[in-house]
Amino acid sequence: MPTLLVQSDLPGLKLLYRGKVRDVYALPDEHLLIVASDRLSAFDVVLPDAIPGKGETLTQISNFWFTHTAHLFPNHLTSIPVEQVLPSTVDVSQYAQRAVVTRRLQPVPVEAIARGYLAGSGWKDYQATGRIGGIRLAAGLHQAESLHEPLFTPSTKAALGQHDENISFDRMVEMLGSELAEQIRTATLTIYRHAAAHAAQRGLLIADTKLEFGTDPDGHLYVMDEMLTPDSSRFWPADQYRVGSSPPSFDKQFVRNYLETLDWDKQAPGPRLPAAIITATQAKYAEALQRLTGLTVT
Repeated sequence: MPTLLVQSDLPGLKLLYRGKVRDVYALPDEHLLIVASDRLSAFDVVLPDAIPGKGETLTQISNFWFTHTAHLFPNHLTSIPVEQVLPSTVDVSQYAQRAVVTRRLQPVPVEAIARGYLAGSGWKDYQATGRIGGIRLAAGLHQAESLHEPLFTPSTKAALGQHDENISFDRMVEMLGSELAEQIRTATLTIYRHAAAHAAQRGLLIADTKLEFGTDPDGHLYVMDEMLTPDSSRFWPADQYRVGSSPPSFDKQFVRNYLETLDWDKQAPGPRLPAAIITATQAKYAEALQRLTGLTVT
C-alpha cells in the first residue's frame, strides 16, 4: 500500500529547502537528498489535505524518464542508494520509493517549457495576443490543437506562493547568455519529442511539460528536480482527444476544476478536499504511472 508523508523528518540531516512538494537535504560530497512528499498544491497554494502515495508516484515516474533520457541529456541522479544516507532511526520503507540522492546543482532561474498542443496558459496567451512566449502563431487555431512543431516557451521561476511569468526566448538569452539558453532549448525540445513518442505508444498525448536545469561547479548543465510527471506535465488520453476542448487529464487539473466550483479566492489557506476528490486524484496519479511506465505503486 502507498505510504503517506506530509512532511519529512530526518534527524541529523540539514534541511535546505521545503517546497510545495519536495523537501531537500544536504549530504556530503556535494550531494542532496530530495524527498517527494504527498503535499498537493493548486494555484500556488499548498492544500491542507495530502494525496497518499503521490510522492512515491512522482518519484517513480521521474526516475523512469531520467533513466530513459540519460542518453539524450545528463541528469541529476546518482547511483547512491537512498537507504545508505538515511539516519539509522528512520523507517526506510517510508522513504525508499519517494526519495533520491542527486548531484548538488545551482538551479538555472528559468523554467523550460515545451508545448506540443495549445493548452493552459499558452492557450490563454494565444487568445489574448496571438502569441505564446513572444512567438506569433497562425490565426484561427483552436483550444487543444496540435502545433505544427513543438514550441519552447520559458518562464521565470517565481518564489513560493508567487506565479511564474512567461517570457520570450530573447529575454531568456538576456538572463542566461545565448550559449546556455540555446543548450536548454535544444535539450528541452529533444527530451519532449522523445517522451511524446513513447507516450503515444502508450495511448497518451503530452500536451506540454516543464523541465528544470542546473549547473555544477564546472558549468556543466543537467536536467534536475522532476521530469514528465503529472505535476509538471499535461497528459491526455489519446482516445478522448478532440480539438476545441481540453481532454480529461492525469494532472492536477482535476483538483483545480473542483476548486473552481468553490467560493475561494485562491489565497492561503486552501480549502479542505472531500474524500472522494482525494481518492479520485490518487487513482489518476497511479494510472499515469501505470500507463507511462508499466509500474505500480508498491
